[in-house]
Amino acid sequence: MYVCSCFGVTEAQVQQHADNGACTPRQIASACKAGTDCGSCVRRIQAILGRGTCPRRELVDQGRPLLTSVDGLEELDEAA
Repeated sequence: MYVCSCFGVTEAQVQQHADNGACTPRQIASACKAGTDCGSCVRRIQAILGRGTCPRRELVDQGRPLLTSVDGLEELDEAA
């Protein structure tokens, strides 16, 4: 079933991005653009994200740092 009609993103795709670590609608938008055009799917994305556990959220709850490294940081430094 489509979640985002604007970009043709399915519920399964949103769930896959969530399984890969996306915990917020903004992170889903970064991964697949869902929610970035008309915005009507954002509540549906929030509902999908609310169904599972978020590993990053669990780290914060345990008092551990949210980010330990940033992939591609070297590439950003070289571009600057």
